[in-house]
Amino acid sequence: MTIKVVRGNPTPEELAAALAVVRARAAAAAALPPGAPRPRDSWADPARLAGARVPSPGPSAWARTYWPG
Repeated sequence: MTIKVVRGNPTPEELAAALAVVRARAAAAAALPPGAPRPRDSWADPARLAGARVPSPGPSAWARTYWPG
C-alpha cells in the first residue's frame, strides 16, 4: 500500500496518526470472515438526519427536509 501526501505539510506525528487509522481499518476489514457482509458507513446515511430535522409547515417546507440551514 502506498500513501501519498498531495497537499499540505504534515508533521511526522500527523502522518503516524493517519497511518494508524488506515492500518486499523484495513486490519478490521481483513478480520471479517470470507463472504461476510461489510458493515455500512452510517455517516452518509440520509436516515441519520431525518429524525432530527422535522420541517415546520410552510411554502418551502419540502426544501427544508433535506438541505441544511
